Amino acid sequence: MSVQDHHVELKGDNSPLTLADTESNHIICEGLQRINPHIPIISEETRAMHYDIRKSYQYCWVVDPLDGTKEFIKRNGEFTVMIGLVQGTTPVLGVVHVPVSGKTYYAVKGKGAYVQDADGNIKPIQCKEFSMTDSGLTIVGSASHSGGQAMKDFIDLFDSPKFSSLGSSLKLLLVAEGEADVYPRLAPTMEWDTAAADIIVREAGGVVLQAGKVTGKGELLEDWRDVLVKETPLEYNKEDLLNPCFVVFGKRKQGQ
Repeated sequence: MSVQDHHVELKGDNSPLTLADTESNHIICEGLQRINPHIPIISEETRAMHYDIRKSYQYCWVVDPLDGTKEFIKRNGEFTVMIGLVQGTTPVLGVVHVPVSGKTYYAVKGKGAYVQDADGNIKPIQCKEFSMTDSGLTIVGSASHSGGQAMKDFIDLFDSPKFSSLGSSLKLLLVAEGEADVYPRLAPTMEWDTAAADIIVREAGGVVLQAGKVTGKGELLEDWRDVLVKETPLEYNKEDLLNPCFVVFGKRKQGQ
């Protein structure tokens, strides 16, 4: 299938937009409005309200109707559909569906994290426990963004790590399932790229921590070392919907 077959357009930031993005967005937003018309929606494919209005939201949905559009176009299967519910600035519910495998990951704050396979079988998922000094930890990275020198410096913290590369929010899910230990993202993402998977990681025993501000073009504005040590979780429905850099850790042993 060619790029033309996907009806690809380019958005203002030169990221691709397909017919699947817009159709999925329409279906999801229409469904969420039916479920609860009083909860506003922040979506990648819908213009967000001005922050003067958004800052008063008690709850809001944060939606990415097709996370991993580049992977979708490549037909490598590494794309997801993400629906998160945010209370204040904290994700409290998340659903991530993987169309190719038929798996659906979900979590509710305080209730644990789960995966349902294509046959309807449900099982709890848990991050793997590890020490930062362990040899051979698995680090998962983006299939589309290298992270440059900052990423190399981060990886140097670990002893003989193994590497895995994936697209979309699958990287966060890999940590939540215990298949990877660490996912550093020292490049720009938006809130809808992480909100749903963030709560799944948290409920599986991991953390998603801020690692310094970054511009939409990938210029690091803070040293990730100075910010990461503060152990501050990602926040949502901010004035700027651009995420800072972040690092996802599985279940670190106490004191690490």
